[in-house]
Amino acid sequence: WGELSPGADNAILVCHALTGDAHAFGESGPGQPTPGWWNGVIGPGCGLDTDRYFLVCVNVLGGCQGSTGPSSIDPSTGSPYGSSFPTVTIRDIVRCQAAVADHLGIQRWNSVVGGSMGGMQVLEWGAMFPERVRSLAPLTTTLAATAQQIAWSAVGRTALVTDPRFRGGDYYDAKPGEGPQAGLAVARALAQVTYRDRFQVESYLDYHGEKLVRRFDANSYLVLNRTMDLHDVSRGRGGRSNAVARIAMVPALTVSISSDTLYPPYQQVELREAIRTAGGRCDHHVIESPDGHDGFLLATNEIGAHLGDFLGTLSDHG
Repeated sequence: WGELSPGADNAILVCHALTGDAHAFGESGPGQPTPGWWNGVIGPGCGLDTDRYFLVCVNVLGGCQGSTGPSSIDPSTGSPYGSSFPTVTIRDIVRCQAAVADHLGIQRWNSVVGGSMGGMQVLEWGAMFPERVRSLAPLTTTLAATAQQIAWSAVGRTALVTDPRFRGGDYYDAKPGEGPQAGLAVARALAQVTYRDRFQVESYLDYHGEKLVRRFDANSYLVLNRTMDLHDVSRGRGGRSNAVARIAMVPALTVSISSDTLYPPYQQVELREAIRTAGGRCDHHVIESPDGHDGFLLATNEIGAHLGDFLGTLSDHG
């Protein structure tokens, strides 16, 4: 969205979360049953201003909305990968995004932005390719998955794979309605318990479970859920301080949602302090919201304002 400047220096990469996709901005239409998931953050005059910036969002590796995933055809067999699809890491996803940047002629992103699993991608951009980013905005995320986060994920995955219609992950030849929709809905409901905790919880969980199964592949949910559990920026880098030192090479912004119980505000405070300890700049804001982890998707005015202010200070300083 927007127009790439002649110097290719106004490009911003938007990284999506677990069940998101590349449709971050725009209206619903053919192949896109819902409006963009970050409308209001992205758009003309918004924090990520399409009149000023060139915005890119890439479906993640392992997903089911464009990039290769378990439902894609394995060229060696002529059938969907299914249960044979390999483990994917956040670093694999970022390598794919870097290939897209190369294809587009973008040597350095003006910023890389994302929340939740998207925020993990942002942090890995900083650790893997600090010379290819001018700024980072990892929102509502963490430097490494915690034991509690991994435990919730494991329970959800177990609920999914024990659905008899999951068939060990090779269900793509099942008749319509005979796939593992029930298991996926339960897994999503378990995850939503950690996302939001509001009134009419039972109907809320049922609604979101049913909504997800209409647009998302169960195997992709398993792959990407596991991807988040494996996230740890310090792995293979000689410790957290070494990894953060690379991330701290450029200015960063992190945002917390006050009621987030999946990635609580203390984790973004830890991120801020780690970057500052490494000698970098990290702005941090807390948004008061009752919407839990989903707040980074719903508090569009506040998220957009913080992103716009952050990007504006970078412009003011050249």
